[in-house]
Amino acid sequence: MLIGYARVSSTDQSLDIQRAALAAAGVEKLFCEKASGRSADDRPELQACVEFARSGDTVIVTKLDRFARSTRDLHNLLATLDAKDVGFRCLDQAIDTTSSTGRLTLAILGAVAAFELDIRAERQREGIEAARRKGLYQGRKSQIDLERVKQLSTRMKPSEVAAVMQISRASVYRAIAALAEMQQQAA
Repeated sequence: MLIGYARVSSTDQSLDIQRAALAAAGVEKLFCEKASGRSADDRPELQACVEFARSGDTVIVTKLDRFARSTRDLHNLLATLDAKDVGFRCLDQAIDTTSSTGRLTLAILGAVAAFELDIRAERQREGIEAARRKGLYQGRKSQIDLERVKQLSTRMKPSEVAAVMQISRASVYRAIAALAEMQQQAA
């Protein structure tokens, strides 16, 4: 059986082009979702697609980045499919894991996709650092309730506060330091 998987990253994007290409390729069962592609674990339809596939089936996608965005995810997904004796085809990159050449091509393209992801993250870090130097980037606001940390830390150890608030012990220490700094500034 030919099984298709289609994904777009956001809810305002359309799956129509992928659906049409997969239908033209003869897909009999289609799994679709609108979700970020950063991790395969966060995509329930992809997991359902892999679970649904049986020996002799082939999973088909239109583009490799619709299936996996990291080399690790790509290799893990392909290993899972391979263990189930399920083939994999990617239409736009003309990849077919039922041949040794297709497996080699897929490994190379997966490495290139991971490289692009790393470069994008590096540029983002550089942009954030440049914005910090100019005083334009303050980072994300703390999600920790400092008043609650203050109340709990008067009667509990930091590890107990961390357990109650479901945060790390280091976060408790940072919150206590921030409270002390705020108290110093107020004095």
